Amino acid sequence: MKLTDNEKIRLQKVLAAAGFGSRRACEQLMASGRVSVDGHVVREMGTRVDPSAVVLHVDGLRVQLDDTKVTVAVNKPRGMLSAMSDDRGRPTLADIVSDRPERLFHVGRLDAETQGLILLTNDGELGHRLAHPSYEVKKTYLATLKGRLTKSRQRQLREGITLEDGDVTVHEFRVVDERPGKSLVEITIHEGRNHIVRRVFDHVGHPVTRLVRTAMGSIRLGDLPPRTYRVIGGEELGKLMQEVDL
Repeated sequence: MKLTDNEKIRLQKVLAAAGFGSRRACEQLMASGRVSVDGHVVREMGTRVDPSAVVLHVDGLRVQLDDTKVTVAVNKPRGMLSAMSDDRGRPTLADIVSDRPERLFHVGRLDAETQGLILLTNDGELGHRLAHPSYEVKKTYLATLKGRLTKSRQRQLREGITLEDGDVTVHEFRVVDERPGKSLVEITIHEGRNHIVRRVFDHVGHPVTRLVRTAMGSIRLGDLPPRTYRVIGGEELGKLMQEVDL
């Protein structure tokens, strides 16, 4: 339910509650023109808003004012299903976030043998946009391959691959390490088709033996241990929302 004019909250108080420092610091943000409400820069200190009914940006980044919405980054281990339940009792993502009261859903999938970053959220619009092909959210993987990639194979990957179900654009590709009989490579694509990274490397004759997703958009796995999660908020969440035009 929307607030009446008398119930609305001073903007600097809303900013402080969202983690932007003291009210004085938030007033300085406003005075310097770094705060916008519904697309308009607001400098007036007496401005009152309904946090549930406005779109607030600081330095061009969206501020999530709805504290019922949460997004978390999970490090999915190998062997776990990208699902929130399983009728056969196999391990799922729900096991990692069992302490969360929210009803979360996963954004896209990783196959059972792929480990690494997957996002869970209860923000339907954010989840939809992150998964929708039109927003082309980039995903980065570290892949251990059989064999050593020749220069011509590396060039083929950088130029893009055509599979039976269409073209695959490789945004970035680099060889991280090479050892006898195997290569460690980093690849960035925006595709969400099933097993797409494994299929790309199968296509060039270098099957994947280990695959880890290390980033999705601006969110990075970092040193998050397997089978754990962390909440995404503040500037990090703002950048992620900006990437999908929220």
